[in-house]
Amino acid sequence: METSELIKKVRKIEIKTRGITKQMFSGEYHSAFKGRGMAFSEVREYFPGDDIRSIDWNVTARYASPFVKVFEEERELTVLLLVDISGSQNFGTRLQFKKDIVTELSAVLAFSAIQNNDKIGVILFSDIIEKFIPPKKGKYHALRIIRELIEFKPKRKKTDINSALRYLTNVIKKRAIVFVISDFLTSNYESGLRIAAKKHDTIAVQIYDTFEQELPKVGMIRVFDAESGNYDWVDTSSKKLRSNYKDWWDSNQKNLSIILNRNKVDLIKIRTDESYISPLQNFFKKREHKR
Repeated sequence: METSELIKKVRKIEIKTRGITKQMFSGEYHSAFKGRGMAFSEVREYFPGDDIRSIDWNVTARYASPFVKVFEEERELTVLLLVDISGSQNFGTRLQFKKDIVTELSAVLAFSAIQNNDKIGVILFSDIIEKFIPPKKGKYHALRIIRELIEFKPKRKKTDINSALRYLTNVIKKRAIVFVISDFLTSNYESGLRIAAKKHDTIAVQIYDTFEQELPKVGMIRVFDAESGNYDWVDTSSKKLRSNYKDWWDSNQKNLSIILNRNKVDLIKIRTDESYISPLQNFFKKREHKR
């Protein structure tokens, strides 16, 4: 891609996503995440109305009088985007490819972070770690992330979420807010997710296409597996074939739900032919109510 074309694409995404961030997500982001990290400051005597859950029982026992722990909000957070850039992201049958949704969504999260004076970083992965952009603040850093998401060409096409999650836990030592952005059309990632979720506030974001949910009845079609590079002919008029495929999709979604629930990881589901705004708003509101 030529430099002038890249600059235009980055600028177009910046204008759109920064506008969305300011109008819709600035307050929601702050409410959902600010104050979730609390640093211990001191203890003081208990006053009527204090939350009894904050009582320091050791100090209370020592002085035979109730004392409570006082915490201060950690103003600066670190946000990490763990982004799947494998071959399956180059798929979309309606408005956009999955990778286009991923780029815009990542931009919204990046601008939400820097607007709240937080650091934002990115790990791009396929079945290897393709690129790591360490967390930093500032507009120009967010623009760099957008540029990389548009321009970066992965070396590999397959997916390994587990390895990406293990890499995350090795390179990010401080607790962070982690968005794992993928279609999750793979397996064997629970062990890495379990470790990551214990250390970080982890959120799964599933980007998928309506044709991945259910095959349309359109007769013989030639399909391409973007991860293996293979072509094949499929007879979609076969009721058994469509039923088997639907069963596979339902099983995949059930397994994803079980794994996320077991490890207390929230899920945001975004379809390529629908706006990502409502799912993201609903997630922020849900998080705000949980606090």
